[in-house]
Amino acid sequence: LGAEITISRNDGTSSFGEAVTIGESPLDPRILWVGMDDGSLQVSRDGGSTWTEVSGNVPGLPYGTYVSRITPSAAEPGRAYAAFDGHRDGDFSPYLYRTRDFGESWEPIMDNLPSGAVNDVIEHPDNTDVLFVGTEHFLFASTDAGESWARFRNMPTTHYDDILIHPREKDLVIGTHGQSIWVLDDTRPLAEWNARTAAASAHLFSVRE
Repeated sequence: LGAEITISRNDGTSSFGEAVTIGESPLDPRILWVGMDDGSLQVSRDGGSTWTEVSGNVPGLPYGTYVSRITPSAAEPGRAYAAFDGHRDGDFSPYLYRTRDFGESWEPIMDNLPSGAVNDVIEHPDNTDVLFVGTEHFLFASTDAGESWARFRNMPTTHYDDILIHPREKDLVIGTHGQSIWVLDDTRPLAEWNARTAAASAHLFSVRE
């Protein structure tokens, strides 16, 4: 425990921050990211021997905002996505950022996301421009690396806790708070959607055997 007892002596809460999210680069296992509940965001490029604090480089983010998720990208070693949750301070803004240089600089990618903390962000394994985001109320997808977002309209209005894509079936698996687990079968058509297929007069999407 820390030296300062912040609530009461025996409740297990101390003045030390706790790691709440960790991500390993799918391109290099030596690249590790860790997010803390006190807003600290750290990156290591040597397997955890040394760490660099990078949350101070995130523009427009209130100091100390809880790091809800850190997701390293498969597109390039220095790319990662970070989501932050300020609702504990009465801030329901959707904080979502992308870095391409190991956290030295960050760009916001939440321009058209509505109010509601971002809880999770994942990247499609077949197309790194396709992203999925779960927030306090809704589920979203982007096919342009976060420049714009579209809401899944046939999903419940609830807290989306966790998202993953099944590595073999490419099903989108969504865990919610109190509204069950949802599975969207076969996201490969979303991974194949791009400007070329959108402009084509016809396109045959891949199907399972």
